[in-house]
Amino acid sequence: MVQDITFATDNVLFRKQKYYSPSQGKTYLAELPGGYEGEFGSGIKALVISLYYGGNITQGKLLEFLDDIGIFISAGHLSNLLIKNHSDFESEKTEIYESGLASSPWQHFDQTGARVGGVNYTTNVVCNPLYTVYFTTPNKDRLSVLQGLQNGRELEFILNPLTFSLLEIFQLPTKWKNSLKLLPQETVLNSTEFNALLNTYVPKLGSQQRTRVLEAAAIAFYHQQTDWPVVHTLVCDDAPQFKLLTDDLALCWVHEGRHYKKLSPVVTCHQKALDDFLDDFWDYYADLLAYRDSPSEQTAEKLRYEFWELFNTDSGYQQLDERKRLTAAKISELLLVLEHPELPLHNNPAELAARTMVQRRNISYATQTTEGTKAWDTFMSLVATTRKLGISFFEYVRDTRSVKPPAYRISQIEFIPSLAQIIREKSSVHPLGWSW
Repeated sequence: MVQDITFATDNVLFRKQKYYSPSQGKTYLAELPGGYEGEFGSGIKALVISLYYGGNITQGKLLEFLDDIGIFISAGHLSNLLIKNHSDFESEKTEIYESGLASSPWQHFDQTGARVGGVNYTTNVVCNPLYTVYFTTPNKDRLSVLQGLQNGRELEFILNPLTFSLLEIFQLPTKWKNSLKLLPQETVLNSTEFNALLNTYVPKLGSQQRTRVLEAAAIAFYHQQTDWPVVHTLVCDDAPQFKLLTDDLALCWVHEGRHYKKLSPVVTCHQKALDDFLDDFWDYYADLLAYRDSPSEQTAEKLRYEFWELFNTDSGYQQLDERKRLTAAKISELLLVLEHPELPLHNNPAELAARTMVQRRNISYATQTTEGTKAWDTFMSLVATTRKLGISFFEYVRDTRSVKPPAYRISQIEFIPSLAQIIREKSSVHPLGWSW
């Protein structure tokens, strides 16, 4: 058997019936078959979207390729095909995100740099084994991450016990907490309303303290709202913007190991101490992996004891011992897997997803408009999710969802159901958060 492929143009002349109604004074023109809109058919649209987003081909090379096979299209029209009029795909991305968050109480999270119109932005990645979603924000702070976890919805704020509990952690001075207790409690406020209250009743609040108040009130609202799935645990690195957003953090052991790789001992005995420690570090990591396959309370206690023994024993190499004490302080985040064995021990899926966007950025440099950025986020999310679900991205782009009224992707094949539905089905069969 020999596999082959043929590229050939298929130019179609449509003759559309046209009727005039004397009684209504109107002319009626027949519609084109589904999937045909403008000068180019569904095959070309699916091909350019698949090659650009799925194959990381630049627009310039796409133009050359289309010209080689006899398709005449301008650079501007190709750009429009790639970034404009994709509301159906954007809606499906939102559905994927909602179903993906609901499929598991834990989610991977990572960030990487982006450029939009020559300005530095941040691309965020949220994923689990069933889906991957990208969203780009101007900043990478805690409020931006929180807004992203709510699919970009406008932040809302509330003063309740959780708010003041967070303010205790943020070490907000007592006088400001007392002033905040005089404001309306258990009342949901939008950004304008909440900032107006702060301006009126606590006008001397410093900028950093004001940020902490906004963060605490926004986090409190996020956890009490029911319109969007709430993440219980983030699997991530220990960047400060990820902390306190969720009930728990599960830190990445690979990230933690990188801290020790940065040490550069000069003395021979220190080099040996570091080498011996790294051997013990990865042996312990292997034990944690084995625990995930067959968890037990007895093994969990043994691993907790070994953790303290590994990270609280002095080696005589001062920099190594200081680094070990910093790791020991993260015991609850690094050993959360002992309570929830299905948690991954590393954040590699999000790291690899972020690297994919970096490759996209290196090839095409950057987006120039908000619309283009949104298209990148949408289609890169769909590429990553279809591949995780074992679906051809090209076939998915050509297909349509079987819903009423139909929400067309490009053609009207009606073969592939919505990706959100597939995620829900898979998560019901193989639950990702069985220990919660």
